[in-house]
Amino acid sequence: MTAAAGKPLAGKTMIMSGGSRGIGLEIAKRAAADGANITLIAKTDTPHPKLPGTIHTAAEELEAAGGTVLKHLGDVRIDESVAEAVRLTVERFGGIDIVVNNASAIDLSPTDMISMKKYDLMQDINCRGSFLLSKLSIPALRDSANAGRNPHILTLSPPLNLNPRWAGTALAYTIAKYGMSLTTLGLAEELKSDGIGVNSLWPRTTIATAAVQNLLGGEAMVANSRTPDIYADAAYAVITSPAAETTGNFFIDDEVLAAHGVTDLDKYRVVPGDGELQLDLFLDA
Repeated sequence: MTAAAGKPLAGKTMIMSGGSRGIGLEIAKRAAADGANITLIAKTDTPHPKLPGTIHTAAEELEAAGGTVLKHLGDVRIDESVAEAVRLTVERFGGIDIVVNNASAIDLSPTDMISMKKYDLMQDINCRGSFLLSKLSIPALRDSANAGRNPHILTLSPPLNLNPRWAGTALAYTIAKYGMSLTTLGLAEELKSDGIGVNSLWPRTTIATAAVQNLLGGEAMVANSRTPDIYADAAYAVITSPAAETTGNFFIDDEVLAAHGVTDLDKYRVVPGDGELQLDLFLDA
C-alpha cells in the first residue's frame, strides 16, 4: 500500500516497545491516524491499580484512530519475546518501517538508596531493551530502505551531556537513559549508509503522564507540564522526515515543532495560561 496524500504513514508498519499508555500510546495514535500498522510489545494484560490502560485498551484506541494493530503480550527484557514480536510483525504486515523505543523504567533514587534490582530493571528495559529491539529490526529496516519506504528508529531518550549535574542527581537512571542515547549515537553511524534514520527525542518540559504523577511530583508537577500530544506531534515530524537526511540527532520536542512552523504551544499545556512550566530533569540547567 502506498502512502495516501497527506498521510505519509499510511500502510507503513511501526513496532513499539511499551505503548499501553502515556507518551507511547499518543505517538502510536498519531501514526494510526494515518492508517499505519502498529505492533505493541507490552506487558500490561490486566488493569493496574495506579496505571491507566492495558495492551487491549491501547489496541482499541489505535484501531478507533484508524490503525491496524498487532498486540504482542511480551517483555523487552526477554530476547525470545522481542524476536517473536519482530517475526510476527514481518509475517503479518510484510516488514517494519519504524521502530520506536518507548518502554522505560524510572527511579531517581541516589546511589546509596537504590536497590540493584531496580538498577537492573532500568538497565534491562531502557538500555538493553532499546538495543535489542533495534538490533532485531535491522534486517527489516534495511529492506524498508531498499524499497524506498523511509525507515526510522526513534528512541525516547535525552541528549548526551557529560555535565555531572544529571549523573550526580540520579546516577542509576542517568546511566540507563544515556545508554539509550548511546544506542542512537552508535546506530546512526553504523546504519547511515543504509539510509535508515536513527534519532532520539526528548521533551523540553515534564509531560503529564502516570510516571510524573505517581513517582515525580504529583498533581502539582502535572499542572506545570505539557500533554503527551506535544511529544507525539514532534515524533511524527521526525519519523516522516527524510531518513537519509535526518539521522544522528538528539531532538527536543519544541525545537522540532518550531522547525516545522509550529510555535504556538499553548494548546499543549495541561493548565492554560502563562504559568512557568517545569523543565525536564535532563534539561533543567
